[in-house]
Amino acid sequence: MTEELTLYRVQFINDGERYELYVKALSQGALFGFVEIGDFVWDTHTSVVVDPSHERLKAEFAEVNKTYIPMHNILRIDSVTKKGLAKITKLENKSDKVTRFPTPIYTPKE
Repeated sequence: MTEELTLYRVQFINDGERYELYVKALSQGALFGFVEIGDFVWDTHTSVVVDPSHERLKAEFAEVNKTYIPMHNILRIDSVTKKGLAKITKLENKSDKVTRFPTPIYTPKE
């Protein structure tokens, strides 16, 4: 796969919702702890049925060239050959979907 044809599917959590976006540009970024994504790929609907979450994503990122996502919000990054439908999925229960940060094994006694 050449660099120009590489397409990434990025899944991340934002405000209790799972975002799934397709982008052509992906890098670690200049900000430490952030993943930089850009060059968004949107599906052009040829059918009458329109997905409201897809339209909401297009409106949210309409004027955005690049965005920086905190690394701890990233769920998964895939290199794909075919674009799919960008979407937002509501998480049912936040506590079930978020893994707790590991606590230290040794805790000092006072």
